[in-house]
Amino acid sequence: MTSDLPLKDRVALVVGASRGIGFEAALALARAGAHVVAAARTQGALEELDDAVFAATGRHATLIPFDLVDGGAIDRLGGALFERFGRLDVWVNAAATLGAEGLSPVSHADPRQFAKVEKVNFTSVYRLIRSLEPLLKQSTAARVIHLTTSVATAPRAFWGAYAATKAGAEVLMKCWADETETMPIRICVLNPGAMRTQMRAQAFPGEDPQTLPHPSEIGPLIVDLADPTREPPLTLSFKDWRDGPTASALV
Repeated sequence: MTSDLPLKDRVALVVGASRGIGFEAALALARAGAHVVAAARTQGALEELDDAVFAATGRHATLIPFDLVDGGAIDRLGGALFERFGRLDVWVNAAATLGAEGLSPVSHADPRQFAKVEKVNFTSVYRLIRSLEPLLKQSTAARVIHLTTSVATAPRAFWGAYAATKAGAEVLMKCWADETETMPIRICVLNPGAMRTQMRAQAFPGEDPQTLPHPSEIGPLIVDLADPTREPPLTLSFKDWRDGPTASALV
């Protein structure tokens, strides 16, 4: 890091900021000096994040409650951010869902639940890219951090809807990264691995959560990836960053 506040005055949007990795990413970015714009579906959870940000930094976050299934709200997000800030320096995309059914055989998936998973995990990514790219282009060194999953590239039984939609989102991000290579936008598709989150508990209810890393442990990596003075890799896993020298992933 280049200073005690490597992200001072940077504008950072965290989508899916109400809990888990998104919550901890937003808090870490705020502590690093960024002004955090926190977006999620639950107003109360966003207010809890704002309390944590204020307690840690003495500053408030900007809270935007909206549902990712609402494409119109995503389309309006870019305009609202432009009016307020004129640019976007960091976008962390941490929102995802297994759906109310959780894991199930592909042939048993409820069509309405499948459609919701598709909208949250896949279609919203396209609409967010479309809404936010003009803002990111106004930054001198924009950083996009998209959270993915191992089942996107190594699918297995009962993960059909989640794996397929997360794989689609990962491909979208990689295509977009190729399209923006001459722009001041750098994208990292980050696999956090197994962490102590609500989604993990939904997928593995018998697992002891104390055996997993707390989501706060990924905070320093999110800050490193958002640092405008460093070049992030296109793909990275939290495990590789944690177990190896940081310099091997970020230059």
